[in-house]
Amino acid sequence: MKYYAYNDFKNDVNTLISMVAEFEAEAIVAIARGGLTLSHALAEGLNIRDVQSIRTEFYDIQIKRDEIAIFGSCNFKEVKRVLVVDDISDSGETLSVVMGCLKSEFKNIEFKSATLFYKETSKYEPDFWINIADDWIDFFWERDFMR
Repeated sequence: MKYYAYNDFKNDVNTLISMVAEFEAEAIVAIARGGLTLSHALAEGLNIRDVQSIRTEFYDIQIKRDEIAIFGSCNFKEVKRVLVVDDISDSGETLSVVMGCLKSEFKNIEFKSATLFYKETSKYEPDFWINIADDWIDFFWERDFMR
């Protein structure tokens, strides 16, 4: 297990901001919960006020579902480019399904994805990512605020 500390996050977010800036996203979609912290930081760094979220569930407690459930929807007005954000592309199933749904629903919008971590075994490679994940990532926002 690898602990991912705030200082690593801060440095990686600044690198990711430089990488995604050329895309000129007008909105961000966070995949909750993993993408919420990253999407907020990116929105601040990129000065994007249109931040939306959707929630996905792939497990019922500890039992894997046959399909990913998506909760919530997005509302884009006069938006042409959207950045979809999650913390990691682990199996890639969540990002693959979410990106497919968004592209299907909003055909005139260009979507790109960004994560902090990418596993080389993932079925979905984000457009922008910072680190290769070769171990379980213990994010500071998961560990540091537990009671």
